[in-house]
Amino acid sequence: MRHRTTALLWRAGLALALVCGIGLLPWLARTDPALTVLKARSADRDPTPEVLAAIRDQLGLDEGPLTLLGRWAGGLWRGDAGRSWLSGDAVTPAVLQALGASLLLMTVALGIAVLTAGAVCARTLWLGAHRRLGDRRPGGNGGSAMLAALPEFLTASVLATVVGVQLGWLPALGWYGPRWTVLPGLALGLPAGAVLGRLLDDLLPGAFAEPWARAAAARGLAAAAVARQAVRRCLPALLPNAGLFVVGLTGGAVAVEQIYDIPGLGRTTLQAALAQDLPVLQAGTLLLLLLAACSTGAAHLATRLLIGPALRDNALPTLHRRRPPARSRLPLLYGGLLLGVVALGLPRDPLALDTTRRLRPPSAAHPFGTDALGRDLLARVSHGALDTLLLATGISAAALLTGVLLGLLPRLSGPLVDTVNAVPPVLGALLVTAVAGGGPATPALAVGVVAWAPLAAHTSALLRQERAALHLTATRGLGAGPWYLLRHDLLPAVVPPVARHALLRLPGTALALASLAFLGLGAQPPAPEWGLLLAENQPYAERAPWAVLAPAAVLALLGALAVATAGGVRLPRLRGRRDPREQQPLVGELVSVK
Repeated sequence: MRHRTTALLWRAGLALALVCGIGLLPWLARTDPALTVLKARSADRDPTPEVLAAIRDQLGLDEGPLTLLGRWAGGLWRGDAGRSWLSGDAVTPAVLQALGASLLLMTVALGIAVLTAGAVCARTLWLGAHRRLGDRRPGGNGGSAMLAALPEFLTASVLATVVGVQLGWLPALGWYGPRWTVLPGLALGLPAGAVLGRLLDDLLPGAFAEPWARAAAARGLAAAAVARQAVRRCLPALLPNAGLFVVGLTGGAVAVEQIYDIPGLGRTTLQAALAQDLPVLQAGTLLLLLLAACSTGAAHLATRLLIGPALRDNALPTLHRRRPPARSRLPLLYGGLLLGVVALGLPRDPLALDTTRRLRPPSAAHPFGTDALGRDLLARVSHGALDTLLLATGISAAALLTGVLLGLLPRLSGPLVDTVNAVPPVLGALLVTAVAGGGPATPALAVGVVAWAPLAAHTSALLRQERAALHLTATRGLGAGPWYLLRHDLLPAVVPPVARHALLRLPGTALALASLAFLGLGAQPPAPEWGLLLAENQPYAERAPWAVLAPAAVLALLGALAVATAGGVRLPRLRGRRDPREQQPLVGELVSVK
């Protein structure tokens, strides 16, 4: 009870600090809130001292940020989040309406993600249920890797153009009913489902190798029943990340909401942040924090219900067995293709303009074609790869180290993960810009601040299950100390799957940087950054699809490389010591399992 109270107070303190920081945003950015509000209300009106003084008097800005923050917080107890600085309307109804739109979109996207995850791991389920998996890895699915690496805003644009405009099957713009949720739901759900499917696919071989699965096969249970139980066994380690995806599909869907003109919470919060409409921004952030707390609580409750008393009684079989690294030439193939693209384009000038060759299709002179200004796309993709890949790799490495270290301290990291995950990268970029100023490091800081949270949640979930494993209880009984258990049992079981998870998220990190550039918060022209290339060429996608497909194909290739490489991530076997998790179960264990 004391631990739960401390965790609750820790979460409340972090949420309060974040909301207070947002309330101080204009003053931290050293900008005049009255000037920002005037530009948002009427860009043509001259900012005379009289006009600015009238706005300050109307909004009470002269009273100071602390007074405004206290007045806003005092109204929350009555359900009053104040009035918008721009429109003057009540904030609470507008924000709740935006939350309803985001929750509907999130529900549709989550359903599509579940179906996609099932399709990704279907082969592993079939092999495991029919006892044909053994110690072999099911093999990386390049299709799921490329699907996970597709930018959400690019998928949204292609679906809107092809399915909505050209074919006319579904509405391509607006938000007027269930039919309008399909295309944005696909744009959000397909990449999220591909990542969740890869995580589940990584856990299933360990579940099928446990004694209960062998006993079930020996008793002739149906393959479908064995597959269902294997999924149920793996869900506790997957649920924390599924809870993070729920929040990401709500607050992180800014680009998709912008493309489809959806009045969701992410878009509303972004617009309020750009205009420094503090009452709307604070209310939107508070709702995102509450949503993160609810989803995390639901994930913890579902984990307890799925595992039952085994977690309490330290009676779990281990889910992660040490397997030999998967031997595959796919990483060499994908890596060679990526290096070949970069090597071919580096000698070319990415800034050379030739207006007589605008939007030319691929040819011998321009293998990837040209953009709207006649610049060589191969050169721009290759030069952008250096910045994008190095930056994404550095962020992923730092996120892995931070996630593992904080995941080993769940009482500290749990509330912090909930709070950090509730902040979309876009809002994080705005906060970083306000505090540290703009610059090329702003996107990296914004993405790095939130990139470690899923890895820490994954580490904590795996650590919780591993500590309840039978072999660990036996090792404690033999007199092993905490450091010995950490080095020889916990870290070898936790680090490899989390490292594979980090590799799976490497394309996602590059996509987050690309999304910030797409929304104008990252690299600025004429930099050849991949996200900026997609943003610049998106208006010409129908006329010159190669201008968008070239950077998208390289991103998909990066995703395939990450998945293929992740399959071989293992820790070396400790010399002179046999892993008790690899020992065959006794015959009595097989007979006693029901």
